[in-house]
This record gives sequence, structure tokens and C-alpha cells, in this order.
Amino acid sequence: MENKGNTGNSDFIVIKAKDQGVQVIGLTRGQDTRFHHTEKLDKGEVLIAQFTDHTSAIKIRGKAEVWTKHGSLESDS
Repeated sequence: MENKGNTGNSDFIVIKAKDQGVQVIGLTRGQDTRFHHTEKLDKGEVLIAQFTDHTSAIKIRGKAEVWTKHGSLESDS
């Protein structure tokens, strides 16, 4: 598959909500870190997120399972 946009390092993470209302927040790159995108997941929903030129960090609020190329973990509520 051809990558048509510059997406930074193109790392993906998978987030599965273990409870209702898990928040996933994308944080910007640059001199000032800011919130740029928020998603709310219901129990059992899965989100696949990607680090890009605009997204340098992802914050998760709530109980969720997270998978990355480095391994998996579970966040607390």
C-alpha cells in the first residue's frame, strides 16, 4: 500500500474500551502541546489510532486495553 501523505513515523495503536465513556485524546506536536482531537468509546468499542505529523501523543482516560508494536497494557479507570 502506498503512503500518499507524510504521517510521521506512522505507528499505530489499538485501543479497546473496557468501560463506558473511555476518552481518547490526541495531542499536537510542536512548541506548544494542545488537544486536537477527542473520541469517546463505549464498552467493547475499538479505535485504531495513528501517530502523525500532527499527533505526537495520545492520552486515554478510563479503563481500556491498548496494543502497540512494543506490547500491550491495560489502563486503569
